[in-house]
Amino acid sequence: MFTGLIEATGTILSVEDRSGTRRIAVSAPTLAPKLHTGDSIAVSGVCLTVLDIGSASFHADLAAETVARTSLTRLAPGSLVNLELPTPAGNPLGGHIVQGHVDGTGTLVSIAPVNTAAAPVQTDWWLQVEVPEITRPFMVEKGSIAIEGISLTIARWDGKTATIAVIPHTWAATNLHTLQPGAPLNIEADVLIKLAVQRTQESTFDLTVDYLVANGF
Repeated sequence: MFTGLIEATGTILSVEDRSGTRRIAVSAPTLAPKLHTGDSIAVSGVCLTVLDIGSASFHADLAAETVARTSLTRLAPGSLVNLELPTPAGNPLGGHIVQGHVDGTGTLVSIAPVNTAAAPVQTDWWLQVEVPEITRPFMVEKGSIAIEGISLTIARWDGKTATIAVIPHTWAATNLHTLQPGAPLNIEADVLIKLAVQRTQESTFDLTVDYLVANGF
């Protein structure tokens, strides 16, 4: 389990197509010393398995499903990615529950400073993302969303596009400042909202007059 609180950014060193998979090498000097082969790590919100660890880097294989479903298809040497290690059991949950199981890719519509007079001085940013149709039922104003693995809060939702306020720290400490409109973004809906919607859809409860009378209404 992850929280969507990005620990570091890494840089893609290489992308190698293999039979049925794609292998990436990631420069991560602050995290590589903490890794062990087989560990999980979230790379821009995608839960991957750590392989071939170096002193300042690691490798990971992308299955065909991962390539098809996530924004990792756009990775090239030099790309910046967000990195997060799993949250140990018992640790405070600072963001929200993020599984690293990407639901689909959205599209970056725009990202602009809130106070244009202050840019490029520290300022908040408005991020607008067109959300893939599969995740739209789980979008709620003031609800949580993971974008590129970052735990964020939806400020406005119009049924298709999520508008999100990004604070200066998140802007500087993640890959958001490297992305351009049109870029694909990994989207993971809040698992608790997904479970709630599923329960509602599966419910066979029928509110009747007899039920209300029997329960004192």
